[in-house]
Order: sequence, then structure tokens, then C-alpha cells
Amino acid sequence: MGRICILVAAVLMFSAISLVTARYQARQLYVELDYSKTQALKLDIDWRQLQLDRAEQARNANIDKLAREQLSMTSIVPERTIYINQLAPGANVQRAK
Repeated sequence: MGRICILVAAVLMFSAISLVTARYQARQLYVELDYSKTQALKLDIDWRQLQLDRAEQARNANIDKLAREQLSMTSIVPERTIYINQLAPGANVQRAK
């Protein structure tokens, strides 16, 4: 009878230690999951902000302003435009003899 009690006590201690270990691991996993969700939310916010910044930088008014100020570019005027007439590929060209 004494051996059975010792065996039952050992199994009970093993079960208790296993339970504590399992709960500790579950808490650690929950903390990691919460941290990962927080990081995912931050990354999503950063991604949306980058999308807004990209859209702002790509606006025509912003590009026009940068071209005028930093590159000293001006608008096209007909007086400064040069037109080049080019024949279509395969067109017959008569050569002077």
C-alpha cells in the first residue's frame, strides 16, 4: 500500500509540474502573440502613412513646384519648340540623281 501511495504522489507531483509548465508556456505565447499583433498594427499604420506620402509626392503640383524651384525648368512655349518631321518606317524615299 505504501508503494502505491508513493507512486500516486509522484504522478500527482508530475501532473502539477506539467500543469504549471503548460500554463507558463501558454502565458508566454499569449504575450508573444499580443506583441506580434501590436507590431503588425504599427507596421500597417506605417505602410498607410508611406502610401499617403507617396501619393503626396506624386501630385502634379508638387512635381511642377520641384521642377521649377530645384531644376529651374520652365513651361513649354511655342517659340522655343522645335518640330522634327520623320518619315514613317518603310516609307519610300526618292533619292535625287
